[in-house]
Amino acid sequence: MQFDLLIEARWIIPVEPADTVLENHSVAIDKGRIVAILQQSEGKFRFAPRETRQLHDHVLIPGLVNLHTHAAMSLLRGLADDLPLDAWLREHIWPAEAKHVSPQFVHDGTLLACAEMLRGGITCFNDMYFFPQATVKAARELGIRAVVGLIALDFPTAYAADADDYLARGLAVRDEFRDSPLLGFCLAPHAPYTVGDRTFEKVLTLSEQCDIPIHLHLHETRKEIEDSVKLFGVRPIERLRRLGLLGPGLIGVHAVHLEDHEMQLLAQHGCSVVHCPSSNLKLASGIAPIEPMTRRGLNIGLGTDSAASNNRLDILQEMRLASLLAKGSSGRADAVGAHRALRMATLNGARALALDKEIGSIEAGKSADLCAIKINDSLLAPCYDQASLLAYSAGREHVSDVWVAGKACVSNGSLLHCSMIELKNLAALWQNRIRS
Repeated sequence: MQFDLLIEARWIIPVEPADTVLENHSVAIDKGRIVAILQQSEGKFRFAPRETRQLHDHVLIPGLVNLHTHAAMSLLRGLADDLPLDAWLREHIWPAEAKHVSPQFVHDGTLLACAEMLRGGITCFNDMYFFPQATVKAARELGIRAVVGLIALDFPTAYAADADDYLARGLAVRDEFRDSPLLGFCLAPHAPYTVGDRTFEKVLTLSEQCDIPIHLHLHETRKEIEDSVKLFGVRPIERLRRLGLLGPGLIGVHAVHLEDHEMQLLAQHGCSVVHCPSSNLKLASGIAPIEPMTRRGLNIGLGTDSAASNNRLDILQEMRLASLLAKGSSGRADAVGAHRALRMATLNGARALALDKEIGSIEAGKSADLCAIKINDSLLAPCYDQASLLAYSAGREHVSDVWVAGKACVSNGSLLHCSMIELKNLAALWQNRIRS
C-alpha cells in the first residue's frame, strides 16, 4: 500500500487510550490523515511510503492545543510588566491598543505568535482579538490550525463601532473562510464586565444558529466578581446561567475564583474551562482550583493567554506549572499527573473546541497534527517514564518536528515557511513604533 508519510518513533504517547506509551511504533499518514498506528516491524512490510521520517530518540505526541490566546499581542510582550490586571489593562494595554491596533498590527503580531507556537509544538490555537481576517491571513501563511474568535464588546475600538458592528464584521469573516480546512470559529464576547445582557443574548442566538462555541474570560479576578455583584446583583456565572449561556459550547477562560456550587454548575452544563496558570500568576489573579474542578468532571484545557501577560506562548511550560500548582494547592501529589497534564494540553482542548473527532490524539482517521520531542539531551537523562519527562523536564527547545494535517511546519528544530530574520526585523519595527 502506497501512502505519503511513515513516521517511525522510539516512543508514541497517543493520549487515547489514556495512560498509554507505545514503544517502537510507526504512524502511517496519507492525504493529511492518520491511516494506522502499528509496530515498526509491521509497517516496513505493509506500507510503501513516499517519505519516511525516523525519530530514534524522540517521543511523538499529538500537536498541542493552546486553548486561549490573543496572538497579535505578541507585539506588546513585556510592555507593562509587574502590574495587576485592572491597572495593566486600563492604564497600559488598552491605551497602546487604541493607538496602534490595525489589520497590519494584527497580522504581524499573529505571524510572530504562530512562529513561536509552532516551534513549541502547538498545532492549534484558539484566538480572541480584533481584525480576525488578519489573524486568518497570518495563520494560513504558516500553516497552523486556528480557531478564530469573533470578538464582541460594548464599546467602540478601531475595529468596530458597537456590539452589532463587531458581530456583523466577525460573521462576514466566518462566511468568507468557513470552508478553509484548518480554520474554525468561536464567538468571543470579551468578558462579563465588557459585554451587556443584550449582546450576550445575541451571541447565544448566533452560537445556536451557527453551531459554534462561545469563548470568554470568566471569574478571572475578585474585582470582576465584586463589580458584577454591585451592577447585576449576582456573580458572573450566575448571570450567564440566567441568560442561558451555560452549556457544552461555553469555554470559560481562567475560572480562578469559583465556589463549590459554581464548579458543579459548570460541570452539570458540560462547560469547558481554560487554565492559564502563568498568566494568572503573573497578573496576581490567583490560582485556579484545578483539582476540585477535575473531581467534578469539568473538561479543562490549557492556554497561555497573550505574550503580553505570560510572556511565553509555551504549552509545555503550562503543562508543568498546571500540574505543580494543582499538587501544591490541593496537598495531593497525584492531583494532576503527567498523563493528565498532557491530555489537558491536547485532547481536552480539542474537545472544548468540538474538534476532538479531528485532533487531540493519535488515532486512525484523525488529522495528522503531531509533535516530536527529542529527548536524548543529557539534561533530560535518565528517562524512566516518557510522560513524566514531557510534563516535568522537557521544554519547547526539545521540539524537533511539527506536522499540521500531515504537512511539516517545523523540521529538525527549524521553522518552515517563514524566515526568523524577517520575524525579528518585524518585531523590531513594531517595538520602535510602540516605544516612541
